[in-house]
Formats: sequence, C-alpha cells, structure tokens
Amino acid sequence: MGFLSKAEQQDAPTAVDLAPDSEKNMESIKLEDDQTSDHPNEHIIDPVLEKALVRKLDWNLMPLVMVLYLLAFLDRSNIGNAKIAGMSKKLHLTTSRYNWLLTIFYISYILFQFQILAWKRFPPHMWAAFAIFGWGVVSSCQAATNTWAGEMVLRFFLGVFEAAYGPGIPYLLSFFYLRHEVGFRSGIFLSAAPLATCFAGALAYGITSGHADIANWRLLFLVEGLPTIVMAAVAYFYLPDSPHKAKFLNEDEKRIALARGVRQTGKVERIGGISLKNVGATLMDPKPWLTAFMYFSCNVSFASLPVFLPTILDEMGFTAVTAQGLSAPPYFLSFLVTIGSTYIADRTQQRGLTIFVLSCVGGVGYILLATTKAIAPRYVGVFLAASGVFPCIANILPWVANNQGNDDRRGVAFVMLNVIGQCGPLLGTHIYNKSPYYIEGQSVCAAFMFFNGLLALALRTLLVLENRKLDRKYGTIDEQKARAASADGENAEVVAGVENYGPMFRNVL
Repeated sequence: MGFLSKAEQQDAPTAVDLAPDSEKNMESIKLEDDQTSDHPNEHIIDPVLEKALVRKLDWNLMPLVMVLYLLAFLDRSNIGNAKIAGMSKKLHLTTSRYNWLLTIFYISYILFQFQILAWKRFPPHMWAAFAIFGWGVVSSCQAATNTWAGEMVLRFFLGVFEAAYGPGIPYLLSFFYLRHEVGFRSGIFLSAAPLATCFAGALAYGITSGHADIANWRLLFLVEGLPTIVMAAVAYFYLPDSPHKAKFLNEDEKRIALARGVRQTGKVERIGGISLKNVGATLMDPKPWLTAFMYFSCNVSFASLPVFLPTILDEMGFTAVTAQGLSAPPYFLSFLVTIGSTYIADRTQQRGLTIFVLSCVGGVGYILLATTKAIAPRYVGVFLAASGVFPCIANILPWVANNQGNDDRRGVAFVMLNVIGQCGPLLGTHIYNKSPYYIEGQSVCAAFMFFNGLLALALRTLLVLENRKLDRKYGTIDEQKARAASADGENAEVVAGVENYGPMFRNVL
C-alpha cells in the first residue's frame, strides 16, 4: 500500500523503514494532499538526496531559529547585567523588588503557554514575526523606564511575547525533522541560551566599561533590544511554514521533503486544527507529566543562574566590570556541551542516560557553590553547574517530541511541559536571598538537579516497559520488517506514518 486515505491518516498506520539503497525518481511524488498510490516503492527516498535535503534544512532553518532564540534569551536575562550596571540604584531595587522583576516575567510566560499550539494553527512565519516584533519593542522600551512599577509592566509583556516563540520552536522542528534527527537540532536551537548568556556577559562588559551619553544600563537594553525588531521582518520573509513550502528548496527537494513528511506522519498538511480526543489522551499519559516535572526541576536553576551569576561573581570580590567578563566562559563551555550531548543522545538513542549524567554534573557544580568559599572551587562550580543545567534542558525538550505519536499530542505535551516546567523559575528566582554565598539557593538547585536525574531514570524505565509490551503485541521491529519483506514474495514497503502510533512505533529511551 502507498499513501493512506485521509480517514486512515487520522489513525497511526503500520509502517516499516525505507530500504536504504532504493532509488526512485521523485517526480512521481505530487504535492497534492489527496494523492494515493498502489505502488509503495514510488515513495522511497534516495538516501543520498535525503541527506542533502536535511543538510540544506540545517543551513537555512537552524541558524535563523537559533539567532532568534539567542536574542530572546538575551532580552530576558540582560536584567542581571543591567542591575549591576546602575539600574538597581536608579529604580531603587531592593532584593525583593529585583526578585519580583524576575518573577513577573515567568508569571506571564506560564499563563500564555497555550500559544505553543498557535504554531500548528497559524502560518509559522506570521506567528513568529508577531512574537519577535512584540518582545523586541518591549525589550527596547526598558531603556526608557524610570520606576520599578513601569519595569514590572514591561517584564510582564516581555513574558507574553517570548512565550509565543521559544517554547514552540522544538514543536515546530518536529515538522521538519524525523525522530532520530530532531534531538540534535533542538540542541543546536537551545544552545543559543548559554551562548546568549555568554554574549550578554561580553557585551555588558564592553558597554559598562565605556562612558556613553546615556546610562550604561539603558544603553544595554537598547543595544540588545533594537536588533530583535529588525529580525521580525527577517522571520516573516524567510521562516518556512513547512519543509515542502520552503523558498530555499527547489521543486525536487520539495518533493523529497513532502515524502519525508508522509513517511513521518502519514499525511501532507500538518498545519490546522487540534483534536480534543488527542488532548485528553495526552493528559492521561504519564510520560508528559514526568518530562514536565523534569523541566520544572531544571528550570529552578536554568532561570536563576544567568540573572544571579553576575551578582555572585561581583560578591566574590571582583569589580562589577570584571564580573561581567567572568560570567561569559562558563556559558561558552555549556554551549559546546549542549550541542555535543544532544548529538550523542541522537546517535545512541539513549536520551534518558544522557540527562542523568548531565544532572549529576550540574548537581556537583551546585554542591561546590554551596559548600566552598574560596574563589577557585566556586568558579569551577559555576562551570559544572552551567554545563549540567543548559544541556539537560536541551535533551528534555526533544524527548517530549520523541515519545508522542502524532502532532496533536506532541503539541499538547509541549504545553504541559511548559505550564508545569516554567513554574520552576518562580521558585528559582526567590531562593538567592542570603549573600555573599547564597548557600540556600545553591543547595536547592543541587537537590533539584539530582532529583531531575532520578526522574530521567524513572521515565526511561517506563519507556522500556512500554516498548517491551509493544514488542509482545506486534513483534519486534526486525520481525515486522521480515514479515513485510516476505509478503507475497515481494519486498513490500509501507512508508506512511512510521512515526505515528502503531505497530512500528517505539519510544526513544
């Protein structure tokens, strides 16, 4: 059998992998949604052409979404740099007031997580442009605020617009990449967070060491906010809505992208409505709940480390300018580990063990920060903490996409992940109260990192049990391939919907 009917596409069809050495003229694959065929080999993709297509997606899509997320993270976390660059004195920030500036962002960020589903409901290029322009304007306006109340309002709306972008991109990437590809690409996207923090430290160092006509902290908000507004136009014209509609692909490449989408989910058009039945099924599934609490655990540290690190270094005895510069190297290492760990997890298909190891690394880093007073071991602790927290986040998000068997359920799982997970910053931004060592805050972060590792092992155990149950019910993947190959004495292939729920679906461990 070839492409399935629309009714059959709503159910996860049985499917097997493509023959790796098959070649076929992709002219036979049409761009219409309703095409059917009785010749399965018409939809087999030349692996060489497919590899070239994926490489082209990587070079055109990934840099754009990564740069946009870098700007988003820069605009949300630069308040930590602005605080020690003069904003604290101007706005009369007490510890409590500063913590509320951090918290109000995450309150709106949580309340507006439903916007993730808009990536499936509206054309992505339009939705992205709306979100980017919104947070760019709000971020830039922070340069003009003169009161704590005004800054609170701006931070609230910054959370609203940023919630419309970053949390939905891993979901969007699942429309472009297959299950064994999406983790590494999510890692590249999310590596922009530590890179942004590294860039923020270096940029803040340059700005605060000069003597501008306006206050350094105001200049910081302008320099980091205005480019975002420009990028809204770039996203509108260059972000593709789907792989087979990408302007940077030629017609043959679009046909290959279309065939990959059909092989992935059993249908062509993936932008549209949401099934309430799938919403309910996702809410009853324990897997998204476990990843959501993992995300919560990591976010306690993820949200607090960038905004408090300049202050921590400042209170180690460094000058404010030097503290800005010293905050960059730990995040550059975290950037490298984020990319490397997601690549390894994709290649080994062992994402749970990867998260467990990274959680232990981050936990040890926070233990050093909580138990030592000398500058050297505390600075080493910063490197370890950053190298554990950010890569953990980058591996948790693709794990959500890996283990939900249709687009609706992936979208709902991402909403659950972020609604629960983004509550972590509400705790994380209020635990750093006792300077200069912040023992309580560091200890809480250490505990949550180790707890995250235990949750990863628990989820992996559940996935192993589910896979064994599926093997008993349908036979192993290899057994199903052998049966398909021997059917009617032909090398029969069913190429639609291999990543949807069905006999060929298995969880990624």
